Amino acid sequence: MSKPQDEAPWSVGFCDCFSDMKTCCTACWCPCITFGQIAEIADKGSTSCGASGALYTLIMFITGCPCLYSCFYRSKLRRQYNLKGGDCGDCMRHFWCETCALTQEYRELKNRGFDMSIGWHANVEKNPGLAMAPPVEKGMNR
Repeated sequence: MSKPQDEAPWSVGFCDCFSDMKTCCTACWCPCITFGQIAEIADKGSTSCGASGALYTLIMFITGCPCLYSCFYRSKLRRQYNLKGGDCGDCMRHFWCETCALTQEYRELKNRGFDMSIGWHANVEKNPGLAMAPPVEKGMNR
């Protein structure tokens, strides 16, 4: 298991959402779209953008708090790419500023070479190297 000091920083800051106004506006006014795109990539195509976005919307209408769902995908992205942060911090970021959290995650994936508008399968066809997860160091097992 990697140690916190081995974790990489995010490629964009949490409060840098205004440096990409298009993504920020989409995340603010249609968060289900931004979330769906993030979830499809994070799930490596096992769930579609539409299905994830629809579930996000349903949770938003039922609970008024879609961060109950979206924060788990932030944790998933952090583990996949060994990014700095923690599970509690992931939930707090989504709770306090869902727009900033979604924008940061979207831009992180974009900076890692994903074309967020075409989904997982088209990205892998375009660039097969994207399908390979970064190496994870194995620690001692009990």
